Amino acid sequence: MSLLGIDVGTTGCKAALFSAEGTQIAAAYEEYDVQRPEPGWAQLDAVEVWEKVKQTIAGTAAASATDPIKALAVSSLGEAMVPVTQERQVLGPSIIGGFDRRGEEYLAGLESGLGNEHLYRINGNTLGNNYGLTKLMWIKEHQPDLYERAHKLLLWGSFVPFMLGADPVVDYSLANRTLLFDLAQRTWSPELLELVGLDGSKLPDTVPSGTATGTVAPQIADELGLPAGVTIVSGAHDQCANAVGCGVIEEGQAVYGMGTFTCITPVFGQRQEPQVMIERGLNTEHHAVPGKYVSFIYNAGGSIVKWFRDTFASAEHRQAEEAGRDVYAELMTEMPTGPSGLVVLPHFTITGPPSFISDSCGVIAGARLETTRGQILKAIIEGGTFALKECVESLPPTGIEIDDFRAVGGGSKSDLWIQMCTDIFGRPFTRPTITEAGAQGAAIIAGVGSGLFPCFETGVEAMVRLERVFEPDPHRHQLYADWFELYRQLWPTTAEYLRALAARQASSSP
Repeated sequence: MSLLGIDVGTTGCKAALFSAEGTQIAAAYEEYDVQRPEPGWAQLDAVEVWEKVKQTIAGTAAASATDPIKALAVSSLGEAMVPVTQERQVLGPSIIGGFDRRGEEYLAGLESGLGNEHLYRINGNTLGNNYGLTKLMWIKEHQPDLYERAHKLLLWGSFVPFMLGADPVVDYSLANRTLLFDLAQRTWSPELLELVGLDGSKLPDTVPSGTATGTVAPQIADELGLPAGVTIVSGAHDQCANAVGCGVIEEGQAVYGMGTFTCITPVFGQRQEPQVMIERGLNTEHHAVPGKYVSFIYNAGGSIVKWFRDTFASAEHRQAEEAGRDVYAELMTEMPTGPSGLVVLPHFTITGPPSFISDSCGVIAGARLETTRGQILKAIIEGGTFALKECVESLPPTGIEIDDFRAVGGGSKSDLWIQMCTDIFGRPFTRPTITEAGAQGAAIIAGVGSGLFPCFETGVEAMVRLERVFEPDPHRHQLYADWFELYRQLWPTTAEYLRALAARQASSSP
């Protein structure tokens, strides 16, 4: 029996078919564009994305003839929701949480009527316009006909299963991304729904990840080439599925995701007092694994590396694409073996935890006429890694510990990049065989929910393979410790100036 994992992201979706032993049998990927119909708006055409998802499923189902698909589950982006009818018709686009400004006007009122500490005790998050709550409030006020007509407003991890034939349910981790979920009660919070005047019946029922929620409808199964009776299982928020897919299911383990955002996802077993978490900018979210929680420590380090590529190596990038080569691998050969000799403050966009600084700008300090392009690239990676290390070093009062990093995502294909992170943190990093782990995590969840695996531990043991352990070099780690101290001084020393500079840039922009 095989397992199908579906991963729905902001700009693309993937379906991958796995054997019960973890071998990837087939995979398919489709891209789509974010729509921006008005300034400050960002949304997905839900009909288009659903068609793309179906294409990826059909593209992998054809490979299952000799190994029939037993079950499927979905990993998906958080926050964004799709309005649907009871007859499974899409009523409108899906507003993307972190990229869309609609709903900002409600934050001040929510802050005065609720407060971050009280919200955190209920939901494990602080207020922000990147979550689903303010988008739902905006739809109710500005699109009342759509709101009334909607039978359900479904997050993507519940929308795709619903369209395949499952009941309209959502797993705990995704439900948490709305700000309306009660972590302790594991259901929608009556207090929060009443406060904001939203109808809880328009939200799907909440279930744990790994719950069987139906089977693929015969008509859609015929359309996609799926066998009859494929079990649909509730999946997880993409970060949680990614963790399952690389075997991060126990306390002390953490994902080190190396993509557009560099994101550390540690696992822990006990909720902490809100204030100690809020001070560090840390959320609390149900893991896909029962009895476990995760948090997210991140910055836009991958985006800054992309900026470097597009700014300093656009011609090489174009030539590498035409020849089918990896331009990043080529650029990294120019990096020095030791520390770069520069210090980069990665404030090129809003930062992540703990402070979420938006009124600053990036710095490349220490450049000279002899500074090379390779030094600048390495310094950018160092700066993003230093920022994460600073957050990790603040964790002891929270009780969250990290002993085992699992490197995944596009950047993890680079031995040089992982080794740099290992040397800076002074801790081993392990790279699994499959580094794009979201679809594999969804497949493991499908195996648990369909009874193929009795528990997550068994599923991970059966399907996750580890390729290599990277050990820190003691000499380079000590060198980086000195550079890390310089990095920590840069923002406090320059904060006032950088804020003034950012304000001047904003006032003079067209």
